[in-house]
Amino acid sequence: MTKKFNFDVTATDGRARTGVIQTPRGEIRTPAFMPVGTAATVKAMLPESVRATGADILLGNTYHLMLRPTAERIARLGGLHKFMNWERPILTDSGGFQVMSLAGLRKLTEEGVTFKSHIDGSRHMLSPERSMEIQRLLGSDIVMAFDECTPFPADEATARRSMELSMRWAQRSRDAFGDRPGHALFGIQQGSVYRDQRQESAEKLREIGFDGYAVGGLAVGEGQETMFEVLDYAPDMLPEDRPRYLMGVGKPDDIVGAVERGIDMMDCVLPSRSGRTGQAFTRFGVVNIRNARHQDDPRPLDEHCSCPACRNYSRAYLHHVNRAQEIISSMLLTWHNLHYFQELMQGLRDAIAEGQLAAFVAGFHAQRAEGDIEPL
Repeated sequence: MTKKFNFDVTATDGRARTGVIQTPRGEIRTPAFMPVGTAATVKAMLPESVRATGADILLGNTYHLMLRPTAERIARLGGLHKFMNWERPILTDSGGFQVMSLAGLRKLTEEGVTFKSHIDGSRHMLSPERSMEIQRLLGSDIVMAFDECTPFPADEATARRSMELSMRWAQRSRDAFGDRPGHALFGIQQGSVYRDQRQESAEKLREIGFDGYAVGGLAVGEGQETMFEVLDYAPDMLPEDRPRYLMGVGKPDDIVGAVERGIDMMDCVLPSRSGRTGQAFTRFGVVNIRNARHQDDPRPLDEHCSCPACRNYSRAYLHHVNRAQEIISSMLLTWHNLHYFQELMQGLRDAIAEGQLAAFVAGFHAQRAEGDIEPL
């Protein structure tokens, strides 16, 4: 078993790459989609079920876990992997995004962020040093530097102040992380939609030195067109020999577009959240299983899908259990959605390896254009 964190690009097609991240807890095939296990669980799924969909890595949430059950308790119980029964790699975010979204409940200073818990109103302080400590207690394989997620829209002056603060925090995160063989620290590029600020941020992160690099400050309300405009240049500013992670993305067409532009890793709550609200992703678009049109339909969600929901149950059954608010509805639809997302990632990896990405992407968009996308 390797003792190092390492990334190898095995094939490219245009700007897109496929490869493998080596960690002591196993390989991560890229491009990779990371299901989100916010509170040490991917909602409505067993860990072995998540793995069965093809996931190589999960994401855990520093903010939620520090508040409940606390990082210290998880450490006493053997770390996050043992606690949630997931033996493969785990990436934890820094807590910055959640804290920054607590409008009216936080105070930002150079030192860090003081905030009130959304659970019980208790006061907490999150700084680069505390974020590194929490993620160490959790036992994260990939640790994210503490940053300020710049809101959108932001004028140039606001974006610059935020970016420069994040770069100072990036240095403090690097110093606090120290030397931890087998564990990786990722820096986060900021700069909003301003190319010169993105370049300045990337140069500072390169100077500090990280094991991987994230493109931050996107998927925060700017829309797909603007996001792609930034991704047309931002990933290329980051080192070619390190993984590039786009945080909080996203919908299937967001994922495909990001991979075309050189992104290696993504995460999003969408597959599980949509599963709990009756929405299923398919090759032909989104199925809203709550719609009455499905109540007498004996067909599966997708006749070409091999997940348990499609193999063993009809649309009529899925419509019934969703309408009846049975727990199995969330279980089956979440499993299907995660399976679809992982199948999409495998298709992208294969297409890049075979030099057929353009054809794959054309087919992806053609199927969706021909499909019957339902109102949600």
